[in-house]
Amino acid sequence: MSASAITWTGESGSGYEYWIYPVGTAFRAVAGNYIFSKRGSDGLWYAVYIGETADLSSRFNQHHQARCIRLAGATHIHVHSSPNGADLRRAEETDLRARYRPACNLQ
Repeated sequence: MSASAITWTGESGSGYEYWIYPVGTAFRAVAGNYIFSKRGSDGLWYAVYIGETADLSSRFNQHHQARCIRLAGATHIHVHSSPNGADLRRAEETDLRARYRPACNLQ
């Protein structure tokens, strides 16, 4: 499957490249960061939920915010692998959440 790329910029100014897939796409068992998103009428992507996981292949079947993500209208999931440790994944998640403040991140 071919995917488009997008760069999300965190509060720090750091850019993170993600690949765009429809919600429901199956992923390999690799660690990574992800963003549930929807496209606005202006053509821009809006973050609904930003997270990180040690296993992209199983994280989304029973996501703890599935109801909120669905009700918020997420149509796509943006992902990238990040095998260099949970601390780096969490730092990226925190940086992006600080900028975009997604509606379904209640933590």
